[in-house]
Amino acid sequence: MTVGAARRALGGRAALWIAFAVAHLLVALLGLWGFGWPLGDLATYRAWAQEADFGAVRMGIDVPWVYPILAFAPMAAALALGHEWYDQAWLAIVTGLDAIAFAILLGRGVLTRGRRAAAWWWMGFAVLLGPVALGRIDAVTVPFAVVGLLVALGRPRVAATLLTVGAWIKVWPAALIGALMVAVRRRAEVAVIAVALSAGVLGVSLLAGSGLNALGFIGEQTGRGLQVESPGAVPFLWMIAAGDATHRVYYDRDILTYQLLGPGTADVAWWSTPALVVAVAAVVVVGVRAVRRGASAGRLLAPLSLAFVTVLVLANKVGSPQFATWLIAPVVLQTVLDRRRALVPALAGLGVALSTHLVYPYLYGWLLIADPALVLVLTLKVALLMLLLAWAVRAVWQAGSAPGRRADRPVGAGRSAGEE
Repeated sequence: MTVGAARRALGGRAALWIAFAVAHLLVALLGLWGFGWPLGDLATYRAWAQEADFGAVRMGIDVPWVYPILAFAPMAAALALGHEWYDQAWLAIVTGLDAIAFAILLGRGVLTRGRRAAAWWWMGFAVLLGPVALGRIDAVTVPFAVVGLLVALGRPRVAATLLTVGAWIKVWPAALIGALMVAVRRRAEVAVIAVALSAGVLGVSLLAGSGLNALGFIGEQTGRGLQVESPGAVPFLWMIAAGDATHRVYYDRDILTYQLLGPGTADVAWWSTPALVVAVAAVVVVGVRAVRRGASAGRLLAPLSLAFVTVLVLANKVGSPQFATWLIAPVVLQTVLDRRRALVPALAGLGVALSTHLVYPYLYGWLLIADPALVLVLTLKVALLMLLLAWAVRAVWQAGSAPGRRADRPVGAGRSAGEE
């Protein structure tokens, strides 16, 4: 087979769907059979769903919860095959949602190089990231985010709907709504839909008897300490690795995660929230500057979205491994619109996925004892995230310095402006 024939074969829809199936099957098998308890969070989801199924406690309704209220929908749906098949049902649900988003990414028209590259990148990212690519609540929000950004340029109301639903499953897609409101002209429509849907979700929750528990996830997150995988934990982990006995890793049984304890850790955890607010405000300022200088939404939306999500990860005191999935939607959109300019974020994103997988789940125990090799891997991951943020902010700034001339049109199906 010639190089050209091989390239055409790998770029066809059949090859891409085979890659989708292989990638999801491999990641699912790693989750079901890999060591290190890779699907550990699903046990917690199942317990919550079972409590509601047995008529005991409804999370987010009867008691405050760490997640927004719609997160309970996929958790409860995974009971459809019975309690003993919960993990398999969860993986099937996430795979089905991914398949819908993947089909929209490929579109019905001409399969452009940008779409092919984005599809291959997404599947490669999932394999490199491993089980957390499917086995966390964040995985449910990824297809909402991917489709939301893909249709945002031409159908901002549809995008706002999808992203708002995603934000009520896991908060992070709210950052993409923020990027959408800065980048597109029909921002008032986006705001109205986001507010109306949120009011509807809260209204239904109140009718179900939630009271203020529907907003309990806000307080639950702010009360957390400095998690061991977070960027802010890196200096303290190096101190422990160097033999410092004043800092240690402990297991918080209320939050069900490993956190750091010692001088300065509480201060870093507290300051992470103000730092996040300042960093987000700075990104907004750069984005608004670009808009006022005539930057098109087609050139601005992807890097602005990437800047927002990397800020959320870097300034986050939690730093869970599944946060890496937040990078997927912005990088996919950037690759679809301009695959050549997407090279840096695509490669850096793959590096983040691989470094995350190396730490969790297989070698996570070594990070808990601050083994220098694992702390180095975490440090490299943080460096890659900083590179992503720098690239994204620079791209947003450049969008305002040299506005793109391409029209803003939908990329949800077929060829559109900005694609190669």
